[in-house]
Amino acid sequence: MPPLDARSWLRRVVASLCIGCWAIMAGAAAQSAGEIASGPTLRVAVAVGPAASAFWTTRDPVTGKPVGVTVELAKAAAAKLDLPLELVEYQSSDEIAAAGSKGAWDISFMPADRKREQFVDQGPAYVAYMSGYLVRAGSDITSAAEIDRPGIRVGCIEGTSTSRTVEASMKYAGVTKFIKPEAAAELIGQGQLDALAMGMEALDELSRRLPGSRVLPEVIQSTGVVVVVPKGKAAAREWAARFLADAKANGTVRRALDRSGFVTAKVVP
Repeated sequence: MPPLDARSWLRRVVASLCIGCWAIMAGAAAQSAGEIASGPTLRVAVAVGPAASAFWTTRDPVTGKPVGVTVELAKAAAAKLDLPLELVEYQSSDEIAAAGSKGAWDISFMPADRKREQFVDQGPAYVAYMSGYLVRAGSDITSAAEIDRPGIRVGCIEGTSTSRTVEASMKYAGVTKFIKPEAAAELIGQGQLDALAMGMEALDELSRRLPGSRVLPEVIQSTGVVVVVPKGKAAAREWAARFLADAKANGTVRRALDRSGFVTAKVVP
């Protein structure tokens, strides 16, 4: 074989280095996927409800599958790991957290809450999450302070931090916790509840669908929607934190909010 000239030799060295780098990157990606997902898919837990928010998903009327902000983020996470996405559906954030200790999912997103820290490790927030009250059509209630009265019927969703805030603040009003958010939305639409406590974004959507109902201006609870992984998975938590930081920086979170109709929601820095 004739000797290589300097240019040919350099091309071969560069090609060899590129092949080596790709091999290292592929190995690192495979290692990351194995640390995050316990199977051949990335299982992302989502909460399905009657109205959308930066946390709650709703069902696509055609496919019946969950859609929303957390689904968009789930797709981005699965793509980053080069794994198929599997959505695991729940009815509340507490239900998601409890299932994390049973190995039922790999990553999720939910409002930050200290009670859930026994089940999940929480990462950074991507958006602020504020809760308030929706009052039924025909109600004379004009402020949150007027809700805690004898005879007032208040609904909230079982297993949410909002429900704990409502329970702690009520002395006179009757509080009913609903396992299925759809049941609470149906009853306030029928006038069988005087007020419903949920995230403001979901309440805004419900109010548009329930003529005469109103969202009160006061915020009764404010927290951030964070990325979470099952308790004790340090590598997964580190990866999830990096993923979310990148998703905020490269516009993935902004696009997820915009596609779901939350164009005024602000991404947490």
